[in-house]
Amino acid sequence: MSASRQGKSAADDAVSPGQPKAPGTTGSPRTPGSPGVSRTPGASGSPQESHARSWSGPGWGFLAKLLIMMVVNAIGVMAILSAYNAGSWVVLAVLVVLLLAADIIYFARRALPLKYLYPGLVFLAVFQMFTLVYTGYVAFTNYGTGHLGSMEQAVDAALIQAEQRVEDSPSYPLAVVRDGNDLGFAINDEGVVRIGTTEDPLEAVGGAVVDDSGTPVEVPDWEVVPRTDLFTDAALQERVVELRVPVSEAAEDGSIRTREGSTGSIYSSSLEWDPASTTLTDTETGTVYSPDDRGNFVSGDGERLAAGWYVPVGFDNFVRAFTDTAYAGPLLQVTVWTFAFGALTVLTSFGLGLLFAMIYNDPRVRGQKVLRTIMILPYAFPAFMSALLWRGMLNSEFGVINEWFFFGSGIDWLGDPWLAKFVILWVNLWLSYPYWFLVSTGALQGLPSDVSEAARIDGAGRWRQFRSITLPLLMISTAPLAIASFAFNFNNFTIIFMLTGGGPAFPGASVPLGSTDILISAIYQISGVSGGRADYGLASALSIIVFIVIGIISALAFRQTRKLEEI
Repeated sequence: MSASRQGKSAADDAVSPGQPKAPGTTGSPRTPGSPGVSRTPGASGSPQESHARSWSGPGWGFLAKLLIMMVVNAIGVMAILSAYNAGSWVVLAVLVVLLLAADIIYFARRALPLKYLYPGLVFLAVFQMFTLVYTGYVAFTNYGTGHLGSMEQAVDAALIQAEQRVEDSPSYPLAVVRDGNDLGFAINDEGVVRIGTTEDPLEAVGGAVVDDSGTPVEVPDWEVVPRTDLFTDAALQERVVELRVPVSEAAEDGSIRTREGSTGSIYSSSLEWDPASTTLTDTETGTVYSPDDRGNFVSGDGERLAAGWYVPVGFDNFVRAFTDTAYAGPLLQVTVWTFAFGALTVLTSFGLGLLFAMIYNDPRVRGQKVLRTIMILPYAFPAFMSALLWRGMLNSEFGVINEWFFFGSGIDWLGDPWLAKFVILWVNLWLSYPYWFLVSTGALQGLPSDVSEAARIDGAGRWRQFRSITLPLLMISTAPLAIASFAFNFNNFTIIFMLTGGGPAFPGASVPLGSTDILISAIYQISGVSGGRADYGLASALSIIVFIVIGIISALAFRQTRKLEEI
C-alpha cells in the first residue's frame, strides 16, 4: 500500500463511526465553493491574496507597489531616452524589453515566482553577463589608444589635430569666461559678442558689455575670468591654451584659439574630408589618406594618421599575445610566474598554517586561546595596508629590514627580479598562513580520534599517522578551499600592485611589464588604466585566456578532489 493511500485511510478513520459526515467530506474530492464547505479568507484553502495585488482595506500595499513601479518606470524611461540620444540601439532594445517585462510581471496575477526572481535576474544580467559579453566583444576589436570611437569621430579628431592658424585670420578681442568648471571664449566679432565652449560653437548673445578696446567685460550668465587669474594660475593657463571653440557645427570651418588670453584667431585644418570617397586630403601636400580594414587612414606610401576608429579584428589579439615579439616573451615569463606564484603561495601558507595548527592543537600547550588569537592577527589587518607597510620596511635605503637584520646593508629587495619575487612570496605567506591556521585547526578537531588511537596501538609513529591518516582525512575538507585559494592568488592583484607594482621592469622590453607581474596585473598595465598607451582589445583577450585557464584548472582539481571522498 502506498504512503498516500495509508495517509488517506488514516484520515478517513479519524472520523468516529457514529458521527455524521458533512456533505462533500467523503466520496468526492473537495473543491473550492463545494456545498457544505465554509471558508474564511486567508484561514484555509487558497493562500490569502497579496495586499499589493488589488485594492483592499486602506490599500497601502497596492499604493506602495504603484509608487515603486512609478519610480522604476521613470528610471527606465530616462535610461531609454539616454540610450536613444547616444544612438545605442542594442542597449535601448534591452532596456525596453526589461521595462516591459517588469510591468507585465508585477501587474499580472500570475508569474508569482518571477516577482521574487526578476530583480536578481536583472542584476545578474547587468553586472555579470553584460560584463562578460562586452569583454568578449572588445577582445575581437582593436579598441584602444587611437581607436576609441567611430569613423566619424576619427575624422573630426584628424581635422582638429591638423589645425593651423589661418594666415589671413583677423584677431578678435577675446575674454575667457567660465560657468563653474566649464571654460569658454567670448569674442567681439565686429560689434557682436559671440560665446562658445568646446562642445558648443560660437553663438551671438545679447546684453554683453565691452570696454574701450572691444574686449567683453560683462557677459550674461557667464563670469569673465580676470586677467590676474590667468597670470597666476598655471593650470588655468594650460587649459586656456588647449581650449578650442568651434566656429560652427562644421569642423571644416575651424575653431577659435588663443595664445595669450586676450585675442583669438581662427585655426583651420590642413586636411579636407571627402564623404563620398571617405578620404582625407592634405591641402598643402596633396597627400590622400584612405581608410583600411584596421581602422586607420593610410596614405599611398604607408603614412598613417594618428586618429583611427575601432573595427573587428577577429582573433588577432589572441594571436598577438603569443606571436608579437614585443609581448610574447614578457607574457610567457609573466604566465610562468603566475602559475608559480599561485602554487607556491598555496603550498607554503597551507603547510605553515597546518604546522601551527597541529602544534597549538596539542593539549599539552598552555594558553591555547591567547596564542591562537595572536596567530590570526595578520589575517585581521587589511591586506593592502600590510603590503604598503612591508614595502616601506623593505626599502633598500630607509627600510628597517636592512637596518635591523642586515647591518644597514643596501639590499635592493624590490629592485632585483629574484629578490622581488621572494619578497612577494614571503609577504603573501605572512598574510595567508592565518587563514590556513584557522581552517586546519577546525578540520583537525573534527577528525575521529579512534582512528589515530588504533594506528598508535598498531605501532604507527607520528609521521606515519600524519602521512597515512591525518593528511588524507584533512584533504577531504581542505582541498576545495585550496583550489579556491589558488584561483584567488592567480588573480591576486592587490599584493602585486601594492608591494612591487609589477616591477622591476623587464630590461629592454618595450611593453610596460615587470618581473613580478602576474597575468591580472599585466592586463591592468596593458589596458592603459594606469597611464600610457591603452590596448583594451589585447587586455580583454588576456582576460578571457585567464578566465579559461582558471576554469579548466578548477574543473580538473575539483574532479580530483572527489576521489579523496572515497578514502
